[in-house]
This record gives sequence, C-alpha cells and structure tokens, in this order.
Amino acid sequence: QVQLVESGGGLVQAGGSLRLSCAASGRTFSSYAMAWFRQAPGKEREFVASITWSGGTTFYADSVKGRFTISRDNAKNTMYLQMNSLKPEDTAVYYCNANPPVQASWGQGTQVTVSS
Repeated sequence: QVQLVESGGGLVQAGGSLRLSCAASGRTFSSYAMAWFRQAPGKEREFVASITWSGGTTFYADSVKGRFTISRDNAKNTMYLQMNSLKPEDTAVYYCNANPPVQASWGQGTQVTVSS
C-alpha cells in the first residue's frame, strides 16, 4: 500500500505562488492515477486536480483551471501541484491520494493560507 506525505504549504499573499509536493513510499506509486484534494474550514473535502499514472492526462476542477498545474515524477515517487495566482478562497488543507482515493492513504495534508 502506498503511503503519502504532503509538503510545501505555507502563508502567501493573494496573487502569489506555492508548489506542493506529495512523496510516496512503495514501489507501486507509478501504477496509480493520483489526485490532489483540499478541505477548507467548515467545508467538505473537494477534488482539485488529477493525473494519470503516466502523467499524460490531467484534469482540473473549474475553480483552479488555468492557475494550478499537476505533475508527477515516477522516478522520484513524487507528485506536485504548482499553484499560481492564488486567491483567499484557495485557503485549505491540501491532500494527495490515489484517484479514486484510498481511505487508508489519507495523510496529514499541508496547510495553504492565502491572505488578501
């Protein structure tokens, strides 16, 4: 089973950028389609972006399309989320997981806070 650790979050002003990383343990990372999710205070966890096992196809929520870019490096067992033009409504804890998600693989997430 793949274990996942998110990093790269922080506090940034509106319009700024952050790059999140998702480090996976286990030799089967490259076999999984992966995704980023986020959960804002008082809200349900929501889908942000996904990527196929090869990285050849990506998909984005409408709210982040054109601003966020998902990518992966299977040789490094790592997935990334480049976030540009950040908005206060992007404030949330960001999680990575397989797509569809595996309940046992949810990690602690990484906090992203965007100030106005």
